[in-house]
Amino acid sequence: MIKEGKGKLFRTLMLSIVTIVLPIAVICTYYFIDNINTKKSIKPEKDSLSISKTISDSIAALFDYSGQNTAYNMTFLEFGATTCHECKKMEEVMKEVKEKLKTVNVVFYNVRNKENNNMSEYFGIQMIPVQVLLDKNGKECFRHIGYYPFDSLSFEFKKQEML
Repeated sequence: MIKEGKGKLFRTLMLSIVTIVLPIAVICTYYFIDNINTKKSIKPEKDSLSISKTISDSIAALFDYSGQNTAYNMTFLEFGATTCHECKKMEEVMKEVKEKLKTVNVVFYNVRNKENNNMSEYFGIQMIPVQVLLDKNGKECFRHIGYYPFDSLSFEFKKQEML
């Protein structure tokens, strides 16, 4: 009789553990894993913020001509790839801009090269080719996606110089 009582007590105790402790353990585990994932997702945002600040500092250093004694008063950034048909057509436009518009700094970023990833990310490049014009202070003043002929592009340069 005493043995039967101990067996019932043991089963009741085990049933209590399974119905109370196990769900609490599952909830705590879920909360712990969710906290870890949340912390991981926050970290890249901080990293991208510091990358963004570094890139914006680099852009200011490279393309802000306002306080510098330079012949440039605008920047023409071309984002593309050497294997892209439309980008190859833009090579001729870039060449023409360099030859005819001496006050425009022409810079090509090949989005396929890893060293240009930060710049492409900063400017939000998702398709190519993309033309970005920066004013003499290094601030974006015009953007176009796709092939853009020289005549249209030179009109944009003139329009920006008048502002």
